[in-house]
Amino acid sequence: MTVTTRGPLPSEPYDVTVVGAGVVGAAIARELAGHHPLRIALVEASGDVGDGTSKANTAILHTGFDAVPGSLEARLVREGRRLLAAYAAESGIPVEPVGALLVAWDEEQLAALPSLLKKAEANDYHEARIIGAAEVRSREPHLGAGALGALEVPGESIICPWTTTLAYATQAVRAGVDLHLNCKVEGVSAPSSPDVPDHHELTTPRGVIRTRHLINAAGLHADALDQLVLDRGEFTVTPRRGQLIVFDKLARDLVNHILLPVPTALGKGVLVSPTVYGNVLLGPTAEDLDDKTATATTQDGLAGLRAKGRRILPSLLDEEVTAVYAGLRAATEHDDYQIHGAPQKRYITVGGIRSTGLTASMAIAEYVVGLLADAAGPDLDLTVAGNLDPVRMPNLGESFPRPYQRADLIATDSAYGSIVCHCERVTRGEIRDALISTIPPGSLDGLRRRTRARGGRCQGFYCGAAVRELFEGWGDSGAAR
Repeated sequence: MTVTTRGPLPSEPYDVTVVGAGVVGAAIARELAGHHPLRIALVEASGDVGDGTSKANTAILHTGFDAVPGSLEARLVREGRRLLAAYAAESGIPVEPVGALLVAWDEEQLAALPSLLKKAEANDYHEARIIGAAEVRSREPHLGAGALGALEVPGESIICPWTTTLAYATQAVRAGVDLHLNCKVEGVSAPSSPDVPDHHELTTPRGVIRTRHLINAAGLHADALDQLVLDRGEFTVTPRRGQLIVFDKLARDLVNHILLPVPTALGKGVLVSPTVYGNVLLGPTAEDLDDKTATATTQDGLAGLRAKGRRILPSLLDEEVTAVYAGLRAATEHDDYQIHGAPQKRYITVGGIRSTGLTASMAIAEYVVGLLADAAGPDLDLTVAGNLDPVRMPNLGESFPRPYQRADLIATDSAYGSIVCHCERVTRGEIRDALISTIPPGSLDGLRRRTRARGGRCQGFYCGAAVRELFEGWGDSGAAR
């Protein structure tokens, strides 16, 4: 297994290289990993997997009830939900099937519910139903005044997005995929025809990667990579900023479901949702920007969220705020995923993957590998996939036993009984395990996504020094860097 963060890159060409180690790119690398003896690389510009859009979303495992019927997104979300639910159960990724209520706050929204129900049925989701105001109130007693009814979608769930991406990447690396971090693709020279045995040459700050086939899962930068390879753009990515507010765990009893608004052209709108970590989310905003690095929150954005949250769940605004953050979604001018193959270039684009990408990730991976097999023909042997060794991820979910609660685990290793981060109940054993794992964190933020350390209400004020000491003490003793 190889994980590199610095130093020279291998000179031997890869059979397939995936650019972008977000949830979709990692899923594709995992799907390819079972096809031996292919040489596969997963290349990421930042210093960690899942460090872009994948780390900052609403963490919902969608049913796809409101996707555009007949679209590729609708199909892959439907298939992906089934695949990811099974994978999460196998891999220890926390999922909670809390269900959703699409709440109507005025007569116009109420009148839109039947069409949304028909859309759900067109998407082969038949569990949704319209409920009246009284049932809405009984299901959500803390809801704001004025709710006229709701579309109930019982299949919607919440999931841990951090361990999903990490599980895919870990399984891929253990199966032989080379993961190259801090490896931004700055230039590409592409093969001129499928009959010429040359390679893509990817120019990065760490050197050149040569590969026979190239898959673009670069998220916000997928359009730029498209331009480098194809000399034209199939789409333009507009970064859509979503700001969110995270409320303290004491707010968790205020909400029983994911509370959704009636959607607009900009997305699903502002929601209130529990998280698997025991918090409550309010957001996101939907701001189309020009800057693909604009992940700062704003006073106006947070004030707007609070105003909308006060109508949805008034008492939520009286609770403590644990954190605020913003993520950028890869919106395009199209209503569907932009997954295209260019066989003559030995190249596949996987672009325009928006908030449903987490749910659809495994189905996207299967679809992309199918496109690659069709285009490559005998050039790549993708007909038979071997079984990947299963992975078991550390549990970050509050509804499942955590190490500090497990006497059996503590009896075998006292480090699991030694709490370092008291807000999130993170133990010394969990931090140690993350730092010596297959893909160790390269930063304290990466460690937080693996353990929740420094993610609680004090945001590291009390445990920060202890966590940093452990990070620096074990940092150079983990997997190859």
